[in-house]
Parts: sequence; structure tokens; C-alpha cells
Amino acid sequence: MGVGKTTVGKLLSAELGMEFIDLDKYIEKRYRKSIPELFEKKGEAGFRKIECEMLREIATFQNVLISTGGGAPCFFDNMDLMNRMGVTIYIKASVDQLVSRLLSSKNVRPLVQNKTPEELREFVEQHLAQRENYYAKAMIIYENKQLVSRAHVSETVDAIKEMIQAYIRN
Repeated sequence: MGVGKTTVGKLLSAELGMEFIDLDKYIEKRYRKSIPELFEKKGEAGFRKIECEMLREIATFQNVLISTGGGAPCFFDNMDLMNRMGVTIYIKASVDQLVSRLLSSKNVRPLVQNKTPEELREFVEQHLAQRENYYAKAMIIYENKQLVSRAHVSETVDAIKEMIQAYIRN
């Protein structure tokens, strides 16, 4: 959450000539409800079930780059499914980077809304610790040093594109 998956994903998909699909936006369109509304109505367990079903659906699409929410790889067999269906990428960032980006984000994120900066830092640290084992299963791990300016985003896209091409060649 907050690492820049959508920003990088949109640019990377254009570079690769692929359609970009944000899993959360796909869910919102299909269910005609926002992610916060789905969380409120279904709870996290209900949302994760919907997320899994929609991931399975779009995983069968051809020539797409899919950006998932930060929790998606950690439930059911989602990470294994993604690894079977395509090349997976973990954009890794520091706690400081993530907290900074989440504090300045305009997006409403149900799991972090109404948290103080201290609570947010604790939340990010705990979630990264819990999720790292799932994220580490990605085929490509890109250590994100900075995603602040458009130039840094372009550098990130170029680096990940090269990593994908090298992975596919091997």
C-alpha cells in the first residue's frame, strides 16, 4: 500500500504494450461500490473473498498488467496463482517511504484511515513484517529507492522493464 503500484503499473503497461488493470478499480466497477464501502458492508474477510474471485477472473485475461492491493498476495493461494499466470513483481520500499506516501495520499484506504502518524508507522511495520514472506515469492523484487518525482517514476519503470525482459530471457 502506497508504494506506487498504480503509477508505475500504468506507465509500465504502456511501455510493454499491455492493458493495465487495477484490481481494486476492477472490483469497484463490478460491484458498483467503493473498496471502503465493500469493507464496511462485507468486512475484511468478505472483501478478501471478492478480491480472490476477481483476481482469478482477470488472471485469465491475455496481455494485461495487473496491479493488486497490498493484501491481495497474502490471502488464499493468490500469490501462487499470480506466479502461475504471469511474471510477478514486488516493488519494495522502506517503512519511512511508505508512511510518508500514505500520509500525503489523497486516496481513502480503509485499513489506514483515521490513524495518527505514529499509529500508521506501527501499522506499516506490522503489515510489512506479516506480508514479507508472501511478497518475497515474487519472481522479481525491485528495491524502490525513491518514487517522488516523475523522473524517479520513469527510472523505476525502465529498471523494472529491463528486469522483466531479463527474467523472460532466462
